[in-house]
Amino acid sequence: MALTKQERRKRIKMRIHKVIRGTGDKPRLSVFRSNKGMYVQMIDDTAGKTLLSVSSKNKEIAAKKGITKTEQAKLVGKMAAEKSKDAGITSIVFDRNGYLYHGRVKALAEAAREGGLKF
Repeated sequence: MALTKQERRKRIKMRIHKVIRGTGDKPRLSVFRSNKGMYVQMIDDTAGKTLLSVSSKNKEIAAKKGITKTEQAKLVGKMAAEKSKDAGITSIVFDRNGYLYHGRVKALAEAAREGGLKF
């Protein structure tokens, strides 16, 4: 029997997560994609803490009406890069969280790279 989308994503997520770990120097950038928005967290797995988070629900991004979800993802990536620079984070480990590196996830990653994050 074929896997559902959620089961497939969970299987990929577990396969990726057993290899990827974030530290204080190089935190994990975890991406969550919903139907309405994009959410990003910088996580220090050794301490078990979320260092910072950005989402498309932030006031600066949510105020922009009439933009596509891909453009929202780009804005989230740029804002994550800006906040991480302020926090002193320059390099990260990218965790696509089981999603394919395509579309909104790819747009977010490229915008974060343009913003100055190294991964």
